[in-house]
Amino acid sequence: MKSWPLLFAALVCCASAITVHAGEDTDAQNFHREKLVAWCIVPFDAKQRGPAERAQMVRRLGMARVAYDWRDSHVPTFEEEILQYKQHGIEYFAFWSWHDAMEPLIQKHGIHPQIWLMFAAPPAGTHAEQVKAAAESLLPMVQKTRALKLKLGLYNHGGWSGEPQNMADVCSYLKEHHQADHVGIVYNLHHAHNHIQDFPAQLEILKPWLLCLNLNGMNDNEQPKILPIGSGKHETTMIQTILNSGYSGPIGIIDHREQLDAEESLQQNLTGLGKVLGNLGQAGAAATYAP
Repeated sequence: MKSWPLLFAALVCCASAITVHAGEDTDAQNFHREKLVAWCIVPFDAKQRGPAERAQMVRRLGMARVAYDWRDSHVPTFEEEILQYKQHGIEYFAFWSWHDAMEPLIQKHGIHPQIWLMFAAPPAGTHAEQVKAAAESLLPMVQKTRALKLKLGLYNHGGWSGEPQNMADVCSYLKEHHQADHVGIVYNLHHAHNHIQDFPAQLEILKPWLLCLNLNGMNDNEQPKILPIGSGKHETTMIQTILNSGYSGPIGIIDHREQLDAEESLQQNLTGLGKVLGNLGQAGAAATYAP
C-alpha cells in the first residue's frame, strides 16, 4: 500500500509530459471561434466603421470578444462602443493603454476590460535595478486598475520591455512588493519574431502571467510582419507549442492592416486558424470555424 503514493506521483508526472500531436481528436476550448479576441480592428479598419457597424461585423464573424484600440478621434464614441457591444452580446474584453474618459464609463456600465499597456525601457543598470525601475514606473496604473478591479496586461512591443523574462520579472516584482496579483502579460506573436526558434522556452516563462496570447502568421525576419494565420512558415509549430503547453487562457487574432477591411482581415485569420487547428487534430475547435 505504501507504493501507491509513489505510483500516483509517477502517473501524474507522465500525464504532464503528454503532448498533443496532429491526428489526435482533441478540442482546445480556448481556441473556439466564439472565445477568440478580435484585436486592432478600430483604427486599422480600411472601412473606418463606427461602433454599431463594428459590433455587427464582429457578430457576423461568429466572434464575441473585442480588445478595443483607439485614436483621439474615437474618444467621443467610447460610450457608444460599450453600448453596442452590450446590445450585440460582445464582451468588452480589453482597452488599449488608458484615457481618463474611460474611468466613469467603466463604473457606469459595470464593465471590466483588461488594460493593455506598453511600458518604457528603464535606464541602464543591473537587471534587478532595471526591473525595480520599470515596476515602480507602473505603480500609478497598478493602483488605478486595482481600484477599478481591472486586470493590467503588460504589452510586448519590442526592446527590453518586450522580452518575456523582463516582463515576467516586472510582474513578479509587483506581486511581491505591491501585492499586484492583477498584473499580467499580453503577448503578441507579431512582436515576437526574434523568439520563433526558442518559443517553447519563452512560453514557459510567460505562461504563469499570460492574460492573452495574440496570434499571427510567422515568417523569419518579419517577412512580412503582419501575416494571416496559416500563411507563414512557423505559426503552425508555434500553435502546436501553445497546445502542448496546456495554456488555456484567452487567444486573440489581429487585423492590424489598415489597407484592408477589418472583416476581410479577420476572416483570413479565422479561415487559416481553422485549417491549422484541423491539421493539428483539434477537431472540436476546428469545427467552430466551419462556414
